[in-house]
Amino acid sequence: MIYLDNAATSHPKPPPVYERMDRVAREVGANPGRSGHRLAVEAEREISAARRAVADLLGATDPARIIWTLNATDALSMAMKGTLQDGDHVVTTPLEHNSVARLLNRLELEGRVRVARVQPGAGGVVSAADVERAMEESTRLVVLAHAGNVLGNVQPIAEIGERVRARGRLLLVDGAQSVGVVPLDVTRDAVDLLAFAGHKGLLGPAGTGGLYVGPRAALRPWREGGTGGDSARPVQPDEYPHALEAGTPNTAGIAGLGEGARWVAARGVKELASHERELASRLWERLAALPRVVLYGVPPGATTLRTGLVTFNVEGQHAEDVGAILDASFDIAVRAGLHCAPGAHRFLGTFPEGAVRVSPGPFTTAQDIDALVEAVRAIAA
Repeated sequence: MIYLDNAATSHPKPPPVYERMDRVAREVGANPGRSGHRLAVEAEREISAARRAVADLLGATDPARIIWTLNATDALSMAMKGTLQDGDHVVTTPLEHNSVARLLNRLELEGRVRVARVQPGAGGVVSAADVERAMEESTRLVVLAHAGNVLGNVQPIAEIGERVRARGRLLLVDGAQSVGVVPLDVTRDAVDLLAFAGHKGLLGPAGTGGLYVGPRAALRPWREGGTGGDSARPVQPDEYPHALEAGTPNTAGIAGLGEGARWVAARGVKELASHERELASRLWERLAALPRVVLYGVPPGATTLRTGLVTFNVEGQHAEDVGAILDASFDIAVRAGLHCAPGAHRFLGTFPEGAVRVSPGPFTTAQDIDALVEAVRAIAA
């Protein structure tokens, strides 16, 4: 199969990721930090090594502030529920993934927070000045996706972070589509909280993710329970990472995530991003030449504020039908529908049917892209 759904979950993984997970599952297999025997100590070393690898990739000076979660959704819930209080004001955009939008919508409907949604430009990019203008005295949190999962738009996080910090507020970045794909440094870019997925750009397994918690942020625990480091305290300890990590972690999965992060760092995020944008540009140019194909957003080659995904529709065909035909008749995997981001599709005018999303990865080739173009040509005809 030609796999072009990396924005949902990257596949395949680099061989060292599989090898690391297999070794840890077979040869370590103990509960990290919960016992003094050597297998438990080795399991804790794997967790710590992965923490350091991700911290280095993100520019985080303290690896203990990398908190392991189930996925980016889990990390975003941890950040927002651990930060927001009744009466707070939040600044976001209408393009957000449901991981952000649904939580804020519910809090807003319950009258617990007020939400300002900054309108983006045609390519989905918001102005840092508009974000600053949307802030009020009661604003506690600015939350937005670094990279969009429908348009591939990349927000000017560094400029936004500088303005948010100057106003004394907190910036939460949804990095599900950007970490490992778009260069990002949490220290340089003034990011207070960063949620990331292990199974996308970091090339780790599903069921892994994390949250960077900067020194300006103080979160209430999202989970409470055993930590293995201090069992005597009556409440969750204050020290990171134990303050926000409770229960037995997915050691083999986290070890695989760490190996993926090292693989990404060795090849370079900029180089990987360039590879995906080049493939996306190739796809955009060829699809644009086909009759009845409608492309959304700005061309991938027009700006570096863009990831390598391409979203399109075929006139007269339902997006999910196009996706099903590509799978059944051409052995090509893409994502069709609303992509858990109905606000983004309302912005595009593709709600409620959605669109077809193509997302290449580090192992995608030009031949894969050309095969997709020929398949779409046949469908459009």
